[in-house]
Amino acid sequence: MAQRTIGFIGLGVMGAPMAGHIRASGERLLVYSRTKSKAQLVLDAGAEWRDSPKRIAQECDVIFTMVGYPKDVEEIYFGSDGLIENARSGTILVDFTTSRPDLAVRIYESAKVRGLSAIDAPVSGGDIGAKNATLTIMVGGEEETFQKVKPLLEIVGRTVILQGGPGAGQHTKMANQIVVAGNLLGTVEALIYAKNAGLDPKHALLSIVNGAAQSWQLSNNAPRMLERNFDPGFYSKHFLKDLRIALDSAHAMHVELPMLTLSERLFAKMVNDGMGELGTQAIYLLYERGLA
Repeated sequence: MAQRTIGFIGLGVMGAPMAGHIRASGERLLVYSRTKSKAQLVLDAGAEWRDSPKRIAQECDVIFTMVGYPKDVEEIYFGSDGLIENARSGTILVDFTTSRPDLAVRIYESAKVRGLSAIDAPVSGGDIGAKNATLTIMVGGEEETFQKVKPLLEIVGRTVILQGGPGAGQHTKMANQIVVAGNLLGTVEALIYAKNAGLDPKHALLSIVNGAAQSWQLSNNAPRMLERNFDPGFYSKHFLKDLRIALDSAHAMHVELPMLTLSERLFAKMVNDGMGELGTQAIYLLYERGLA
């Protein structure tokens, strides 16, 4: 492929290291984030700043987005200053944001009308996966588009799988988040139980973490809970957003998921109690303080 220009919009906890890996691979990279200071590391590595999504759209061949909420995705993709209105014909749009499956379909259809290609590609692996380029990337879209961007996706992810048509990546991410929610609650309840049983939770972890109960949450977030490190690898407020998308999708399919319902209620309480800016492992604090 001839020299291409890559765009990256959204340089938060996840986006910044992902953009950094793309720049480190030698690609020409243009970046935009609402807060320019968040772009400093990748700018120092040779990326170029643009002051709006519109400017990114006008200059890039492939554009990645990694923002917070579906409303942010809509704002960036649609409207007179959005990516779809301003991107050049043939541009590929890749949304890493965990968002609504129906919005992914809308982006795909709107992009196609304008001669663009779009895929939804939400990721899993948290800040650790983003920093280590070991993310799991769940893709929805056309096979041809997927194959064109797969080498770029493999720069930031270890497991990159096309799950189906538009929206399939987002539905897969919802399934992923349901498992994460269950593992999070199981992890914190195990630690609370061990502590109240008079065990040393850190020592108990040595047995639990390698048995049938093993999980990413147990290996990565349980130590953070015990160290009282509640810095966000993934914001609780964003996880609540994901849980609500999953619940809405489940309701639309007439599927009842009790554990998902409970998880949404607990994370809603966390956010309402002012803990939305903390990492998901801060669910431990809610249990410590009492769930009422």
